[in-house]
Amino acid sequence: MTVPSGQPLRTARSALWVAVGILCSRLTGLVRQRVFAHYFGLGPEADAFLAAFRIPNFLQNLFGEGALSASFIPVYASLVAHGERRHADRVAGAVASLLALVVSGIVLIGVLATPAMIAVIAPGFTGATRELTIEVVRILFPGAGLLVLSAWCLGVLNSHHRFLISYLAPVAWNAAMIVTLLFFGGHTALPRLAVILAWGSVAGSALMFGVQVPAVLHSAPELRLAFDVASHEVRTVVRNFIPVFISRGVVQVSAYVDTLIASLLPSGAVAGLTNAQTLYLLPVSLFGMSVSAAELPRMSGVVTADAGGAAGALRLRLDAGLRQIAFFVVPSAMAFLGLGDVIAAALLQTGRFGHADAMYVWGILAGSAVGLLASTLGRLYSSSYYALRDTRTPLRFAIVRVVLTTALGYVFAIPFPRWLGVSERWGVAGLTASAGIAGWIEMLMLRRTLNARIGHTGLAAEYVIRLWTASASGAAVAWAIKVAVPVENPIIAAILILAPYGLVFLTVAFALGIPEASSAVGRLRQRRS
Repeated sequence: MTVPSGQPLRTARSALWVAVGILCSRLTGLVRQRVFAHYFGLGPEADAFLAAFRIPNFLQNLFGEGALSASFIPVYASLVAHGERRHADRVAGAVASLLALVVSGIVLIGVLATPAMIAVIAPGFTGATRELTIEVVRILFPGAGLLVLSAWCLGVLNSHHRFLISYLAPVAWNAAMIVTLLFFGGHTALPRLAVILAWGSVAGSALMFGVQVPAVLHSAPELRLAFDVASHEVRTVVRNFIPVFISRGVVQVSAYVDTLIASLLPSGAVAGLTNAQTLYLLPVSLFGMSVSAAELPRMSGVVTADAGGAAGALRLRLDAGLRQIAFFVVPSAMAFLGLGDVIAAALLQTGRFGHADAMYVWGILAGSAVGLLASTLGRLYSSSYYALRDTRTPLRFAIVRVVLTTALGYVFAIPFPRWLGVSERWGVAGLTASAGIAGWIEMLMLRRTLNARIGHTGLAAEYVIRLWTASASGAAVAWAIKVAVPVENPIIAAILILAPYGLVFLTVAFALGIPEASSAVGRLRQRRS
């Protein structure tokens, strides 16, 4: 079984557009986080806003992107691939109508039940911090509903292989929050600024949805909003959505367990965790999400169009994607482990966010690096299951992950620092490390079960060793520069340290014969010539 010669090129181009969109949105997200850190630091107001920010995002992550893409794209993309455009558009309209109805009800319930949610999710918050969190959550909930509809837009556009606009849309959301901070930050007290920023987020959510609507209407001209629950395809989407919804819910519960435990730690733990996750999610999104998002429609098409050789075609696509992800994620993990202070300082150190805060975020980031590769590879494995219309297997393993994350997270975050004799605030680093361990177990279970179904997949041990060798070589050179040439300006220091790190990694990887490095060097030579 071979993949048509044009397929890898088209997939690479699609992944590139996804990566470009994600890169722009993540960069503006980093700018947003840097401006936020400037005005809020790691104080109690930062804890309150960032905890509140995650609660309505639960709705977005639960209904949007992962769950909706896994259930909607395989059905919709299959209809598009078979030329049934009118029927596909009707299915999309029916799904949008159902989604809007359900999300509206949940938003209303969420606004009314916010105090109870805070008591469960952030029990460590009391007094003014708790009251501020409640107020911000109630403002943010309607915006989260708009973000869910944006995820539906993403599903439609991805199925038509229009990846850039949907992944570029979050730039509008981030930009609205940045403008809000810059306009009001200099003359508004911190508690009030948090409330104003929440309204800025809602405005950004509306912009994010609005910029995608014209492209959706152009791609799906027969789109009509209607409640058509009798349609076989709509029922298939709903049937597939339920286990993915539960699976995503389980994963989101894991994220909120992290917030819950962090709220029990000293002040600054929740803000430190959120800042570290902002940095950690950059490679996850750029390399894990971009490849997975580009592959899901194509995997679905391969499985539908080539039933006899589906396993072989799927296996080839999966292995190529795994290598592509690992080539970028392994050096990212090494950078977080060895140079996280440089990264955190360059991106976040400003205003109320000082050098000690950057060192604190580095510790949390190093813990996150433990599971970075597993998380990104796991995304692609899950996409393979979704392409096969199997949404239940990832659910089972997600439950295992959450149970492990909860149990290990509590041990690593609460009693473990006491056993080591370190400050309790460092428990949040143990929290992220324990999540990484659970992520590895989940990914290995996903791989083992899928291999039994379609044949052997995965990264060769020799390939992974060469990647880590190249990454370690780059880190050693970068660390030597960091020690030998101390620079006070964090941005200049990052340029002087991280640029040689990337150059040495690429050089050593090329010398070790890693194909992806050879391709990168070849492209650089072509551009110079």
